[in-house]
Amino acid sequence: MFASLARTARRRVLAGAAALLAVCGVLVWWLVPFGSPAPSGSLTFSTGVPTGVYQRYGALLKQALAQDMPEVSITLTDSEGSQQNLSRVASGKADFTIATADAVAQYQRERRPGFERLRGCARLYDDYVQLVVRKGSDLQTVQDLRGLKVGVGQDGSGVRLIADRVLAAAGLTPDRDVEAYSLGINTMPGLLERGELDAFFWSGGLPTQAVQTLAENYEIRLLPLDKALVDRLHDVGGSTRHYRSAEIPADSYAKAQDGSAIETLAVANLLVTTVDADADLVEGFTRTVIRSRDRIGGQVHPAQLVDLRTAVYTEPLTLHEGARRYYRSVKP
Repeated sequence: MFASLARTARRRVLAGAAALLAVCGVLVWWLVPFGSPAPSGSLTFSTGVPTGVYQRYGALLKQALAQDMPEVSITLTDSEGSQQNLSRVASGKADFTIATADAVAQYQRERRPGFERLRGCARLYDDYVQLVVRKGSDLQTVQDLRGLKVGVGQDGSGVRLIADRVLAAAGLTPDRDVEAYSLGINTMPGLLERGELDAFFWSGGLPTQAVQTLAENYEIRLLPLDKALVDRLHDVGGSTRHYRSAEIPADSYAKAQDGSAIETLAVANLLVTTVDADADLVEGFTRTVIRSRDRIGGQVHPAQLVDLRTAVYTEPLTLHEGARRYYRSVKP
């Protein structure tokens, strides 16, 4: 009997010791947390023109980041677009931005200040080139723009880069064969509606709100940019290799397209930072971009196209180590 009581006492002592160790373990975890600390500090995110997809996407992403990284203060700044965005990040005036792959490649090719510091976080969604004209006009091809008033995007935008190249591929010299107006998507639709422009170029996710609003209130259509034109762009070499033939689906701007898809060209958007960005911050930023896809995509449709399977391909930029760490953590 005494032996049985002794064994029972020993079991009780061991059970008590195990419970004490468990409590101590929880206290140690609470007081000295394992793993990397949550990112903190402040950052600036350079977006795009008001009413453009970059700006709308950036505003919604800021909300998602505030939930996921509450210790990080985020400032959004409007910009003219990809070219200005890259200059800001490379010079340290912004920490993160969005830019098209062709604009990145051109920035690198020209060896502009800070080009070697740029790094990629994610491939996002594609921009589609949209050449908008009045529905009742006689314009049928890019060549028909000769001598006309054409909005070509702001000087610091990716739109301007593409518009100049498309015009050149069609045999037109910008600023000589057309009256080129350096304007943003926030002003070009109104000028077209008032007859102050004959056409304008835009490159953005589908649908772009400003173009959609114009299509719902004024009769417009989109001119096709066929594969032959894209092939001529590819013949130039360099950063033009980032363009691909694509179609604007028939339902993107239903009233403007009369049930028909429109041939065009597309180029990928990249989330960009620099090699100096904190790895924990980049990891958290990238995680939020992927996780918030559906939430943001409900309001900004192109965000729905962000795909974990392709996000890792940020060519021509080297992937930032923080982003690489995130993709490794979710690899099947």
